[in-house]
Parts: sequence; structure tokens; C-alpha cells
Amino acid sequence: MKTHCGTVSIVGRPNVGKSTLLNHLVGQKLSITAHKPQTTRHSILGIKTTGNLQVIFVDTPGIHVDAKRTLNQVLNRTASSSMHDVDAVLLLVQAMVWNDDDQRAFELACKPGTPFYLVVNKVDTIKDKSELLPFLTSLPTHPQLKEVLLVSARTGDGVSQLESELATLIPEAAFQFDEDELTDRSSRFLASEAVREQLTRFLSAELPYALTVEIEQFEESDALLRIGAVIWVEKNSQKGIIIGKGGNRLKQVGSRARQSMEQLFDCKVYLQLWVRVKAGWADDERALRSLGYDN
Repeated sequence: MKTHCGTVSIVGRPNVGKSTLLNHLVGQKLSITAHKPQTTRHSILGIKTTGNLQVIFVDTPGIHVDAKRTLNQVLNRTASSSMHDVDAVLLLVQAMVWNDDDQRAFELACKPGTPFYLVVNKVDTIKDKSELLPFLTSLPTHPQLKEVLLVSARTGDGVSQLESELATLIPEAAFQFDEDELTDRSSRFLASEAVREQLTRFLSAELPYALTVEIEQFEESDALLRIGAVIWVEKNSQKGIIIGKGGNRLKQVGSRARQSMEQLFDCKVYLQLWVRVKAGWADDERALRSLGYDN
């Protein structure tokens, strides 16, 4: 049987639903989601194999114009590099919204000479669909733009049509991954992201952007997974906010993260969390590389 295998990059500005779309496409929660921009910080592969077709989707950090900190510059670099050497690009935008970040993402999608789709997400939030027409006609065009597609990554509406469109661009090639593989990321990485997701959800304002998570212990024994994670922050004052009064907030984060891991790894998890200070980590290239960024 001839097989088809290719790579599709999912790009766009922060908070347009890229991670939600990836999770829906592969049928498994691989990328963390939260109602805050820049939740995704790494490129994550989601692998979908159906019959003789294998599509490798790449979820990416949100592209944004105002990237003053080194971390934000690294995230932009990660997202833009993901559009090279792929078979297609999905440029996600939010229905009824087009801003400077969308324009920047569009310009980057045009550069590599790769076919791309403009995917208008969150159409389920628009009650009167006739309102979409003026927005759709205002969208920019380009010779590499294949089509404009309407989807709801949350409900799955329009996703099957999107997959059918992509299938026409996937070349004949051997599978790159085993048929039962869903991602190239390690269990340690997925564990660190599970902790960071809960921190992002429990913490308000800017604090989620001043922290990162590193797994120090990951041991499997007798159906029990022991995980020790360090939450790195930039200031002592941030450490106290994360721990909370009497350690309450850290306990809540740990409990939710543990439940998420048990569902993901299908086993009991014993999770320990520590909060430590690493001043200026988000503006230090060496520190960022040591924490797994820009690989």
C-alpha cells in the first residue's frame, strides 16, 4: 500500500485557538490551553495517522509584533521557522478580528513559498453568519493562499473539511512515525506543560509570563509515577504569590496538574512542586536554552 506523509504548520497570533485545533485534530490533549495569550511556548508535533495517510501537525507559539523580551523574540523565531520545509501552513485568525499581529503572521506565512490556508476560527461565536461576509472579503490575498476556510476548533465544525483539503497536498512518502504515536515530545515535557497550564489558569495578570517549569524527577515504579517539578520565577515576591497563603495556591495547582497527568499517562502520579528564583531567566539566551527553549 502506498503511503502519504507530510507536515503542516499551525501558525497565527496569540490566543486564536491553535492549540485547541491541534488537540481536536489528533483527538488527544497534547498542547496546553488557557484564555491567556502566549500560553504555547514551544513547537509541539501532533501526529495523526489514518489508513495510508500520516499528517504531522506543528503547533507553534503565537506571533506578535511587540516582542521586547528575549523570551518573546525566541517564541517569534520558533513560530516563523516552523513555516519552512513543510507541505502546508494553516494560518489561524479569529472571526471578525484582524490586527497588527495577524498582519505580521500573514506576511511571515507568505515568505517561504509554501501553500497556506487562511483558517477563520471561532465562527461559532458569531450568531449572525451574514456578518462574516464583509470580514471575509476584507482579508488579504496572496498567490500561495489556497483557500479561506471557516472552522470552530472548540466544537469541531469545519475541521473535517479542513482535513480533506490538506490531504490533497500531502505527498507520497513513508511514514515518519509509528501508527500509534501521537507526538514527538517526551513524557517529561508533557508533565512540565501540565503544571504550567494550571499555573496559567490559577494566576492572573502578568505572572504566568514570568515563570517556567522544569522537571527534576521523573521515576516510574509499580504503576506509580513520581514527578518532581521546579517552578522558576524571576523575583522573590512572585514566589510568595505562587505558593499562596499557607501554601494553598500551590496545593491547588499541584492537585489539578496531578489529575491531568494521571489522565494523560493512565497511571497514579505522585507530584511534588517547588518554587525557586532564577533572576532574569526570560532575558537570558543561555538560561532559555537550558530550560528547553529555542531547540
